[in-house]
Amino acid sequence: MSKCLPRLLCPGHTFHIPVMGIGFTLDTPLRISAYGISSVISLVDDVLIEQARRHYCELSGEPFEAVDGDDARARRITAYLDFVDRQVQAHTEALRCSSFDDPKGIRRYFELLPSWHPLRHEYGRMCEMTDAASKQRCAQALRDAVVAGSVDVNIMTKLDRTVDSKGEPLGDGRSDAVAALRGFANSTLRSSVVFSAGFNPRLFGYLPKCPDFLPQGGCEPKKRVILKVSDYRSAQIQGKYLAKRGIWVSEFRIESGLNCGGHAFPTDGLLLGPILESFRNHRETLRAEMFELYKMGLASLGLDAPRTPPTMLVGTQGGVGTAEEHVMLLERYRVDHVGWASPFLLVPEVCQIEDETRQRIAEAGGEQVRLSHGSPIGVRFWLLRTCSSEVARQRRYADGKPGSACPKGLLTRETELSKAPLCLAARGYQRKMFAKVDPDLDPVEKRLQTLRIASPTCICHDLGGSFKMARGIEDAADSCVCPGPNLVHFHKISSLDEMVDHIYGRGDLLADHARPHVLLNETRLYLDYLAEQRGYEGTSVCELRPATFKKFEKNLLDGLQYYRGLSEESDLDLGPNFRAQLETLAGRLSRLMASGSRPGSGETLESVCAAWVIEGGVHQATTTPTTPTTTATTTSRVATLC
Repeated sequence: MSKCLPRLLCPGHTFHIPVMGIGFTLDTPLRISAYGISSVISLVDDVLIEQARRHYCELSGEPFEAVDGDDARARRITAYLDFVDRQVQAHTEALRCSSFDDPKGIRRYFELLPSWHPLRHEYGRMCEMTDAASKQRCAQALRDAVVAGSVDVNIMTKLDRTVDSKGEPLGDGRSDAVAALRGFANSTLRSSVVFSAGFNPRLFGYLPKCPDFLPQGGCEPKKRVILKVSDYRSAQIQGKYLAKRGIWVSEFRIESGLNCGGHAFPTDGLLLGPILESFRNHRETLRAEMFELYKMGLASLGLDAPRTPPTMLVGTQGGVGTAEEHVMLLERYRVDHVGWASPFLLVPEVCQIEDETRQRIAEAGGEQVRLSHGSPIGVRFWLLRTCSSEVARQRRYADGKPGSACPKGLLTRETELSKAPLCLAARGYQRKMFAKVDPDLDPVEKRLQTLRIASPTCICHDLGGSFKMARGIEDAADSCVCPGPNLVHFHKISSLDEMVDHIYGRGDLLADHARPHVLLNETRLYLDYLAEQRGYEGTSVCELRPATFKKFEKNLLDGLQYYRGLSEESDLDLGPNFRAQLETLAGRLSRLMASGSRPGSGETLESVCAAWVIEGGVHQATTTPTTPTTTATTTSRVATLC
């Protein structure tokens, strides 16, 4: 690996740990922030957040007082984030004062750093010193250099209920996302909020009402905004919108549309490489354009603007799996840091998960991690199909009891069937929708609709299942797991040190050394998605409009041509098989484009949607279910919908 001099997210590391689900990284900062590693907490579930605070207050000896009453959601979030902030500061100070002889103490902070980092070099120099006074001075300088990783938070902009369980308005500033933002804004953290899932004018419009997001007295804002985006155009639109309102976007975090965990937001065939190239080429232009709007936005608020444009970082995440890929993203595309998510599910120190679920994660192969319709918000969702939540969902359907009891209702949004919003995973909603399926429909279309209704699972509750079981909050919960497809190449339950060594090229945890390059793996996923949509074309579940297919295919063609050029760059090593694998993918795209959706040609519904069976023999498809009360399985040739 070559040396690089990236602009750093934190004082040392060139990676961060993105948000994973609702509970998987909820308490991650309590264990790893002191080592300078940044991570992201989900603010979706304030009830789970309150349970986490109770649990950790009991462990730490801090008094706990439950938060109820007016604005409870925001106040619960503030209380937990303040607790995390206090604990991280205390842990960092304890680490700073610990002995260099303790393998889990301050020496670990420096040994985790990338090998090229100046602080790691200085630590090595100190270890070799023989003069006691010089060694003590160097040790003190190193102690002073210890800084905690950032404790950031994530708000998914689409999860923003504006009415209560009875359908009554929550009132101004009380929608779910706005309340979560207020909870973060009122906390003592000096960090960033990551907005994901797109544009939300109500949420973005609330930011100027929070003083911590605005520069005061010539000082930088105490809190910053990170936008998770899928392409350059999205960054332009959202970044300029916020700048006009006096809010600076301190970072654009580019996530692969398909090669990611959790919710997937496929682009129109735009691939990660060309998207990163756009940011590399136009980054300073965007920064300058935003700064002009930012000055006007601050003036409208009666605030002075800085003389020069503030820092604007660019990060990326989604499917990276080797040290070589990590360095390539830093050097070739000049991103500031890279997100590593799903592999950390196998690191107990980062994500505490009960043993059974962790083992299922470790054993997951390509058929166990699928792009599903399991999310109740109507967005595609990567799902570990062997997780207990999915097994329970399919069992309820086979037993004639489809749907969830909907214990929290955080994702209630559908008002077609009642004034009070319903969740697509809720038992009542699914029963009503099954009753509306036309019995005279074409059998394939009828089956597709039936599976689509039954597919959503209770993610707002079950994504916190592992968290609660691992900490003794709830002994028997269903656990939903939403890893990215890159997880299937990692099978070893590892220590934090081993995973960080893997990221920086000091070790190797890959179980599958034939794993395609991250850029090609994403390309394959887009071809899989195109093939799937071609198979669904003409049915109610097709997500691409006829005109969109051509745009999608053109963008893929352009992306493949871009990768051909990339493979010819003399100073870039993409691996020995990159070009051959690229041409194989190009051939597959040509066949897909030639076949279109003609019956019996190309990768049609029959060949794309292969049958799949939950491990453990829960179901085995033999007949086609025609109603939700059948005892036959839903796992059929179209069961990728599940």
